[in-house]
Amino acid sequence: MEISNSEATNLDNVAPSHGGGATRILQFPSLRFLQSPITSLIEYSGILRARPDYRYSDTFTLIPRNPASVNGQNPGYSETVDGADGAGGSGNGDSRTSSNSGEVSIRIIGEQDRAAHNGENGVGLGAAESTVGGDDANRNGAGNGGDENSNREGSSYQRYDIQQAARWIEQILPFSLLLLVVFIRQHLQGFVVTIYSTAILLKSNDILRKQTALKGERKISVLVGYLFFFVLHIFGIYWWHRKDDLFYPLLMIPPKAIPPFWHAVFVILVNDIMARQAAMVVKLVLLMYYKNGRGHNFRRQGQMLTLVEYTLLLYRALLPTPVWYRFFLNKMYGSLFSSLTTGLYLTFKLTSIVEKVQSFFAALKALSRKEIHYGSYATSEQVNAAGDLCAICQEKMHAPILLRCKHIFCEDCVSEWFERERTCPLCRALVRPADLQSYGDGSTNLFFQLF
Repeated sequence: MEISNSEATNLDNVAPSHGGGATRILQFPSLRFLQSPITSLIEYSGILRARPDYRYSDTFTLIPRNPASVNGQNPGYSETVDGADGAGGSGNGDSRTSSNSGEVSIRIIGEQDRAAHNGENGVGLGAAESTVGGDDANRNGAGNGGDENSNREGSSYQRYDIQQAARWIEQILPFSLLLLVVFIRQHLQGFVVTIYSTAILLKSNDILRKQTALKGERKISVLVGYLFFFVLHIFGIYWWHRKDDLFYPLLMIPPKAIPPFWHAVFVILVNDIMARQAAMVVKLVLLMYYKNGRGHNFRRQGQMLTLVEYTLLLYRALLPTPVWYRFFLNKMYGSLFSSLTTGLYLTFKLTSIVEKVQSFFAALKALSRKEIHYGSYATSEQVNAAGDLCAICQEKMHAPILLRCKHIFCEDCVSEWFERERTCPLCRALVRPADLQSYGDGSTNLFFQLF
């Protein structure tokens, strides 16, 4: 079925009416987004077809109720549905016109008429040849049309499922948000303390990394000021929550009473943050001790910072154990069930701690090792042969180190380089073996240890 261009244009100009009126209800995009946010986002992404701005009862009609008013012509106006066929196929006499009452005749176009309309067939083409060609085309078209229809139906079903899921989420979303608001209000103090302590932790980690990078330019007064602030922050948090049994897990002692689930999570989070804050105090003391360290002392500073961090990781892995041990060992659910859950938790915890213990001993072994595992100290002859100029700092070499690739650099320069890289700064040869992750830049692991 085809509709002429003029008729399609006229139909587009017709607005949906209610009871003969010409008024149209306007729906703004912001109002639709507030009513159904998920569906609007899916429609905007193109997964679902956008809904019309008017209601389903206000759909356009294929045949105008009053063709004369639409086209501005007399009531006796009539037009062919397929205007192109009426013009091109006048010799065939197949065109139909609409009656005075506004009726529209519909003609199913065959392959022969379509070919004549497109100008693909010759004027003298025989009827028998046209019929045969039309039958073959209809067979092929029927096969392809069946596949297209099946694909279209499958896509329609998928879009319908997505739309139904979006509407279901939109129905439960307001109630879920309401429950979330009530939950936050019930645990408001815990949320405030956790967010505040986490913000202080992130800022402290950034401060430590900057102070470590300053090397000899660090000021003792600044380090002492940061140290007192960290200590005051730790004591302030524990004094504020002195009635919440936060001290017992620090000593690996289970709480006296069985903690509720959210209170157990809060105790573990606060102790985990405060343990890292206390480790930062120890790192500040190390930075003050190695303030003027160069060469060997700078490398030892990085090893000490790494050892402190891996000790902290081992302690943090053990820190949640007494809280969860007391939580799972709840006789209210029966002795057998509580014993089973407690045993499973301790088994899982033991398997996770093994890796932390191995990393701790590896960091301790690296600290006790005197030799440099990525090279050796260069002799004066080797330095003179290579040139007494470090390629990293562009200054005279201090405590030169000969790498395995035969390049020579200052010890403090190449030590800082190997805090981030494992290859030579010049030839990119693999020099430093893949061993422990170094925390010599003063950074702290920021992932929370909850279980």
